[in-house]
Amino acid sequence: MTTFEPTDIDPAADDAAFRLIVAECFGVEAPTFQGEGPSCGHPALFIRLSRCNLTCAKCDTKYTWDWARFDPRQESTKRTVADLVAWATSSPVELVVITGGEPLLQQKRLVPLVRQLLVAGKRVEFETNGTLVPLPELVVDGVHCNVSPKIASFGVDEAKSVVPAALEAFAASGRAVFKFVASSVADLDRIAELADAHRLAPVWVMPEGNTVEAITATTRVLADAVAARHWHFTTRLHVLAFAGARGR
Repeated sequence: MTTFEPTDIDPAADDAAFRLIVAECFGVEAPTFQGEGPSCGHPALFIRLSRCNLTCAKCDTKYTWDWARFDPRQESTKRTVADLVAWATSSPVELVVITGGEPLLQQKRLVPLVRQLLVAGKRVEFETNGTLVPLPELVVDGVHCNVSPKIASFGVDEAKSVVPAALEAFAASGRAVFKFVASSVADLDRIAELADAHRLAPVWVMPEGNTVEAITATTRVLADAVAARHWHFTTRLHVLAFAGARGR
């Protein structure tokens, strides 16, 4: 895969053409952790981009896309690459999580951001729904993708949320894990079908829920069946630790 060197930085990367639509940035003023997946528990900074191409009923960040309930003028701002890099490099925390919404809707504008974060010594994780084929410039050394395909039980039409070409591109990259939200053992059968059909590995399962009680209950429903499949299991640490407070 391609790697970036300091000489690759575009000197114009902070101009108006490289403004990103951002919902929120957090982790500097109030330190926090990556709450899910392989890096669960690692200190992390978050750049949450606004806008999504799905409308999942169980989404917990609807303020990034549901304009029937939220005002986009209040919930998003445009920030330059230079501004975001300055914010991230003001902290010694190494891991920067770029999430959403769906961050890859803005992936052309993310290229200079990722380049500069890597040059600054950061490592980057994308949280993506796996519906868009990633640009090669984003699937490079120092970047990891947590791909979370949404299945029907999450309140979404799989005709929109399961995109084989995108899933297979992530699988071929060698830089992705596949993190599915599940609420029942029946969901695991659907996850297995998708994993087998598109050669998705490794598989991580995360219990659905936005409260400590819901996550605990769903964990107990799923744990034995996930273990029997030899898959990975992750909790939602930010909900357990901070009660799902926004910006933590």
